[in-house]
Amino acid sequence: MKVLIDTNVLLDVLGKREPFYAAAAEVWSLAERREIRGFISSVSFNNIYYIVRKAENRARADKAIRILRDIFEPVAPDGQIINQAIDMGLDDFEDAIQFCSAIRVKALCLVTRDPDDFPKAGLSVLSPEEFLVLWRNRKS
Repeated sequence: MKVLIDTNVLLDVLGKREPFYAAAAEVWSLAERREIRGFISSVSFNNIYYIVRKAENRARADKAIRILRDIFEPVAPDGQIINQAIDMGLDDFEDAIQFCSAIRVKALCLVTRDPDDFPKAGLSVLSPEEFLVLWRNRKS
């Protein structure tokens, strides 16, 4: 099962941000154990490096992107993804890149803490909690 994981979910795990940490960490663990194929947009590397370096330090930022590299499969935002993201006209361009990246890899869904910020058609967009319900129901 292919799943694209949004930057905010990754940051919830890396920063142990409550009350979001538990569900985000469970999704992360599914990817780490290879029970799902976890994809992330390459822009997540940039964003996470910048945020972690500012909040903590360069060493922690370097460690964070190495961990991401070892667990998740990156989706490069090529010209087609950028053009599709621009043409979507979403308020948040980074969200548009995430959405188009998920479509590119034919992900079952995009997991984000902000599902309401995404289009309602073309792809399932779920919170970590909603994804975990789907995951558990799929297995039973």
